[in-house]
Amino acid sequence: MPPQLPSQNQKGPRVLQGEPGALSPDLKEFVDANVRLCQPDFLHICDGSDEENQAILTQLEEQGMIKKLSKYENCWLARTDPRDVARVESKTVIVTRDQRDTVPTPLEGGVSQLGRWMSPEEFDKAMDQRFPGCMKGRTMYVIPFSMGPVGSPLSKIGVELTDSPYVVASMRVMTRMGKAVLSALGTGKFVRCLHSVGCPLPLKKPLVNSWPCNPEQTLIAHIPDRRQIVSFGSGYGGNSLLGKKCFALRIASRIAKEEGWLAEHMLILGVTNPAGEKKYMAAAFPSACGKTNLAMLCPTLPGWKVECVGDDIAWMKFDDQGNLRAINPENGFFGVAPGTSVETNPNAMETIAKNTIFTNVAETSDGGVFWEGMDQSLPEGVTITSWKNQPWTSEDGEPSAHPNSRFCTPAGQCPIIDPLWESPEGVPIEAIIFGGRRPQGVPLVYEAFSWQHGVFVGAAMRSESTAAAEHKGKVIMHDPFAMRPFFGYNFGHYLSHWLSMADHPGAKLPKIFHVNWFRKSPTAGFLWPGFGDNIRVLDWMFRRVSGEADGVPSVVGYLPSPDSMDLRGLQKDVDLNELFSLDQEFWQSEVEEVRRYFTTQVNQDLPEEVAEELEFLQQRVKRM
Repeated sequence: MPPQLPSQNQKGPRVLQGEPGALSPDLKEFVDANVRLCQPDFLHICDGSDEENQAILTQLEEQGMIKKLSKYENCWLARTDPRDVARVESKTVIVTRDQRDTVPTPLEGGVSQLGRWMSPEEFDKAMDQRFPGCMKGRTMYVIPFSMGPVGSPLSKIGVELTDSPYVVASMRVMTRMGKAVLSALGTGKFVRCLHSVGCPLPLKKPLVNSWPCNPEQTLIAHIPDRRQIVSFGSGYGGNSLLGKKCFALRIASRIAKEEGWLAEHMLILGVTNPAGEKKYMAAAFPSACGKTNLAMLCPTLPGWKVECVGDDIAWMKFDDQGNLRAINPENGFFGVAPGTSVETNPNAMETIAKNTIFTNVAETSDGGVFWEGMDQSLPEGVTITSWKNQPWTSEDGEPSAHPNSRFCTPAGQCPIIDPLWESPEGVPIEAIIFGGRRPQGVPLVYEAFSWQHGVFVGAAMRSESTAAAEHKGKVIMHDPFAMRPFFGYNFGHYLSHWLSMADHPGAKLPKIFHVNWFRKSPTAGFLWPGFGDNIRVLDWMFRRVSGEADGVPSVVGYLPSPDSMDLRGLQKDVDLNELFSLDQEFWQSEVEEVRRYFTTQVNQDLPEEVAEELEFLQQRVKRM
């Protein structure tokens, strides 16, 4: 590819690949308008081919943005500017005319924790300050991509315009992209995605780690009424791979509300019992709760099999028979590296051994990768270079890999990928699991009494999280449906939408469960071994869905009866009484905290049915 030199050409960009004239009228108009706005020197319409991918990776290597990892097959390491390492919630907004379309009005004018709103006028001003001329000297890449299998009735198409070849390489992993998508699009509708790193050439100041970004001006905006996403100033995946959280959750949740389906922050797995019966489940967990580990579970119970459909996002829609069918709209895994090991997730470790882009992990001197929790001893003489590109040893007092360092890897490489993971009609979901990291008070597993109660359980989700620097230690944060950073519209209306699923004609509603792998004893650490032993919980759920396992009504929902969980072969003694104990004082304070959150954050938009479930819980707790 030609070197990217400052523009001398005022007649528009030089076309490096593709035929702009062959694009549909709407797509050509979208490209032309943004070429005029951003003023790139070159235009490249992506075809998704192996040859194009190789050329992009070579270009990134020549520019110093990525480095080949000689220990593995076609694996690469990117180190970002240390100011551009994660999603930036404070600069991620939804643009609507009415603020209440985006977030409920908090009680007494407080700050909403359920999203950030920007007015159309503010957004127009922000665009004018950032985008004119922002791609000068660079190539604008046109990436047609499909969220979901190309041609599936559950899939949606987007087109991302970007000046980042790192985004092109990553979108090829995370989505289906290229010629086949353009053909499937025809003259149809698409979500309009515009991204720029915000560093026109020539540069005004030198790059850090050869990584272009403009953190002072970072903005990630969603305009649902226009089916549009605009991102500026960040090259980090969560802010720049616009098919991911931006489209697949924020914009898709709004589309889903209008069209009568669900776009959720959920893994999807297939569970097969020793008799060969199979059921699919979807699960929503906040970060650091073992989501990818569950999606790629290695069961400790003999004869059980778990297969992965997706590890992060589920789009779910009722079919004509009333089954809730789900697709994974993504094509890859964008996983957090630290904590991933042969012990915790052998299937993930096998998946990432080839064709993977690593970002902000540490590098070993023999051409490999390293991070905290990898639990691999290095050969003698092998040294480590940190994500900051500095020599590193365990005595340094800071991690070698950034805590949010990532692997971007093709899902099809997962050794337990489900045979139906790309099925156009999706897989039938029979159980939905909510969960969080709760050291105290919350039992290992319980089943909601009803769909309405299950929606309340999702709305009341809380999880331990390392708080912001101004707090000490860890705090329990509200993260309803594990969607708190990803709602595309008012959370109260989102709850009403979930409740409305029960009104779908002939709906076979999945059972809803809540799990907590992380309950601790005051003296002995975690009460439950977790990881592969979580199959024992899935086994009980599986039999509950089939009507074959006992459940005992409790304050919070149905608990497993004392002999209904299969604990054969457990490597450590488990105190079931402590794991399932329910303390009245704990649950009284839980009721009050959830009530405070609903009152202050959801306020007038809280559906009556959810408020009713909170009252029912309070009454049950009083009777304990």
